[in-house]
Amino acid sequence: MTALLLRWGKGDEAALEQLVPLVHRELQQIARRCMAGERAGHSLQATALVNEAYLRLVDASDVQWHDRAHFLAVAARIMRRILVDHARARVSQKRGGGAARVIFEEALTVAEDSRQDFVALDDALVALAKFDERKSRVIELRFFGGLSVEETASVLKVGPDTVMRDWRLARAWLRGEMRSDPIDDA
Repeated sequence: MTALLLRWGKGDEAALEQLVPLVHRELQQIARRCMAGERAGHSLQATALVNEAYLRLVDASDVQWHDRAHFLAVAARIMRRILVDHARARVSQKRGGGAARVIFEEALTVAEDSRQDFVALDDALVALAKFDERKSRVIELRFFGGLSVEETASVLKVGPDTVMRDWRLARAWLRGEMRSDPIDDA
């Protein structure tokens, strides 16, 4: 995938044709993780999330791809933006809406019976980024992107131990920040 991304970045259209099925699989995995905690009947389905992310990624032709982890990091950020924008629109339509539970698990699986409040999580991540951008990025890459500790370390150019330390501290900070929106650390 890395070689194809690099070739595509240099204008090789044949590389893009080979890349599409691989990218689609990766985006589907990210979308499934992102949508796993949403309520049944959510108006944004995983396939629609993949399609929207794909369109935005293809439109980002000026990005110089470094490797698979870089691609997944960008895809995770794009999907986060799509979900937050969708959630903000839904909340504004309802003129409110109750707080939902956000579950963070060490294995990065989201309990099926939980609902994720992407707006509250996004607000908390933005607040965290104001004083510690890297910790915010660790949550984004691991939670939204599903990147491994090693892939996250590669993207952020730090060691795996630093990623795990940031992961633990950021989760603790988010629990405190979102106390009114309980975070269950199962």
